[in-house]
Amino acid sequence: MDNAANPILRLYNGFVRAASSLPSPFLLVIRAYWGWQISQNGWAKLHNLPHVTQFFASLGLPAPAFTAAFVSGFEFTAGILLAVGLLSRIAALGLVIDMTMAYLLGDRDSFLAFFSNPGKFYGADPFIFLFVGLIILIFGPGKLSLDTLLKRMMGKGKYSDSAETSSSAA
Repeated sequence: MDNAANPILRLYNGFVRAASSLPSPFLLVIRAYWGWQISQNGWAKLHNLPHVTQFFASLGLPAPAFTAAFVSGFEFTAGILLAVGLLSRIAALGLVIDMTMAYLLGDRDSFLAFFSNPGKFYGADPFIFLFVGLIILIFGPGKLSLDTLLKRMMGKGKYSDSAETSSSAA
């Protein structure tokens, strides 16, 4: 019985090793693509500040001109930081806060439909940016990022994240 299980166990272990090598390229693709999209969103807002200011004023936000400029600039900057993997978790935290506020202030009905109508929640504009922010905030930027490169250059040692630590313990 042990001989028959050995090839299956070897195949399974090979599969686990292969799957364990995917988080960093996956995080790179997510960061690069969605970081670019977020920066483009911020860039568009920066070039249309009167419209964004008017929208923020319609939401009843205090200092709508300042808020519009701040949010637009933040989205542009955070998107670039995410795309290159620099200060990734800080940028992701800001993005999560930004998108949560976008839900609460701009699309409260979709936010409140989280349990009652999930399709409305995940179909709303802020969803994907909120989701990407949560992924990077929780899992980090991955091995293929400027954060990791700087960490190595500063002598902090080998890259480690929760996925690698848990797979090496298994």
